[in-house]
Amino acid sequence: MGSRAARLVLLCVLAAAIAACSDDKSKTPEANPNILPARYQVEIVETLREQIFAKNDTTSITGAMITEPILRTVGTAPRYVVCVRYVAHGTAYNITANVERIGYFYAGHLNQLIETTGDECKGAAYKPFPDLDKACIGTGCKS
Repeated sequence: MGSRAARLVLLCVLAAAIAACSDDKSKTPEANPNILPARYQVEIVETLREQIFAKNDTTSITGAMITEPILRTVGTAPRYVVCVRYVAHGTAYNITANVERIGYFYAGHLNQLIETTGDECKGAAYKPFPDLDKACIGTGCKS
């Protein structure tokens, strides 16, 4: 009976070891949500192209300004954000509008780019954003 008990204990130890190993390998590492966005300007131009194209309006943009990515508390967690400001010129009804947007980043990539509704970008340190001024935005683009 002693050897049977020893085999049972050994079997339990082996089963526990196998279970522990399989748990560690089945978990995928979670992405770091606060990686500094490296291509933030390119991602913003591409996202604006998609958003404005979806509205079916040919638009030019002038006076584009952008901030550097900064960590800011969003909800309860820190996230990188970027503020963008520009003048949009639409062909429909010859509309011109001042626009301010805020971009939220997750794991180094643009997650959301929305118009501001309040003071989200108050006191932001803007710099010129010539890539957006030069970008072909809207349905009139040839490229």
